[in-house]
Amino acid sequence: MSRPFTDQTMASIAGVRPHVLDAFRAQETAKFVAARPRCRAALDAGATPWLNGVPMHWMRDWPSPFPLVVKKAKGARLTDLDGNRLDDFCLGDTGSMFGHAPPAIARAIRRQAKRGLTYMLPSKAALRAGAMMSAHFGEFIWQMTLSATDANRNALRVARAITGKRKVLVFNGCYHGTLEDTMVELSAGQTVARAGLVGQGFDLTEGAVCVEFNDLEGVAEALAQGDVAAILTEPVMTNSCMVLPQPGFLKGLRTLADAHGALLIIDETHTQSSGRGGYTGQHRLSPDIFVIGKCVAGGMPTALWGMTAAVAERFQTYDAARPSGHSGMGTTLAGNPMQFACLEATLANVATPEAFDHMNAGAARLVKGLGSAIEQADLPWHVLRVGARVEFICAPGPLLNGTQAAAAHHPSLEGALHLGLLNRGCLIAPFHNMMLVSPVTTDDQIDRLITAFTQVITELKDATNV
Repeated sequence: MSRPFTDQTMASIAGVRPHVLDAFRAQETAKFVAARPRCRAALDAGATPWLNGVPMHWMRDWPSPFPLVVKKAKGARLTDLDGNRLDDFCLGDTGSMFGHAPPAIARAIRRQAKRGLTYMLPSKAALRAGAMMSAHFGEFIWQMTLSATDANRNALRVARAITGKRKVLVFNGCYHGTLEDTMVELSAGQTVARAGLVGQGFDLTEGAVCVEFNDLEGVAEALAQGDVAAILTEPVMTNSCMVLPQPGFLKGLRTLADAHGALLIIDETHTQSSGRGGYTGQHRLSPDIFVIGKCVAGGMPTALWGMTAAVAERFQTYDAARPSGHSGMGTTLAGNPMQFACLEATLANVATPEAFDHMNAGAARLVKGLGSAIEQADLPWHVLRVGARVEFICAPGPLLNGTQAAAAHHPSLEGALHLGLLNRGCLIAPFHNMMLVSPVTTDDQIDRLITAFTQVITELKDATNV
């Protein structure tokens, strides 16, 4: 039986003493710097035009003293400017879940590049891809956009339009991209704007209500107010420490949404790792709107949102009656032919049942190895997986909600672990302890990650026990 979540003692950080972490981090930082003079020089030379020296601010959020500068990425391996080769288990934080530059995607890009990049009209691939999406993810009426953030934004507009209600219900600790509507959290049981938002100009609580994941009573209470247009949720909380749904929770959301005239929107951007059809397909869920992004087109910036036929009919009725003018939905480059070329290639040749079989087997191997290392080190941690997605959590489990997930997150410990793994040739996601197994990830790569993880936590635990 899994141990229940408990607070960590002040004498250690999840079983490791702070002074041990400090010494380990200093040691690993020196190793990283010594191994990457060309990366550092390139960053220094090209940093001036960029805010904080990088094209996107979160590129500074890696646990290393400075970011890697990538020379190339192929399959499940990444090479930096200094020639260091890394087994890549981050895979673009799911964007390259099927591996870097799958041959079928590369061929599709080359072919489409000769035909044009964007022209605001459908291609033949676009007309084929809709049926392929429905075959892969379920019978939905689809629309294309550039990111899951935009897909969620459009889905919420539809939900508000057809229900006539204003609010979205989200779960504490959730992440649905940089969508303003969902940037809320719980504080002393009340919905508040998330701390740290930049330039927030209006009260987010006017359009959102926040509830703990796995709390059907809280959901029912919020829906009873009569102002919730939609429940927006991942089927598994993934952007902090992973939280699995309790038995009956997701089906309970479906029942409650129906009872209170709200739509159920399931965001599968991360949980498509579950297998063909995502978590929704694997567990026979019935959302009103389905959102998918990240790797759905093999890494080409692409997301889609799909409505059931009933929801699409309601929206078409609303759309026909509304005044002419801007809908507030859509961007110029969304639905470009390059997206569809890559989407078709991914669905037909990359995201195959055989690929997911390989991914699931590799992820099971990784979970077993990481779990064994944690048990041997006698650390109060646990390991979870959702299909090809694996996470070690530096706390006992299972975790039940976002509040527990936040308490189980230990940035100083996790940063040291990540840096130690990187110096041993293994790259995992920077923002949490997530690892992905791709169709081209080998058993040797998985075993190297297990070995590196074992070395790092053994060194930390041994030093703690001195």
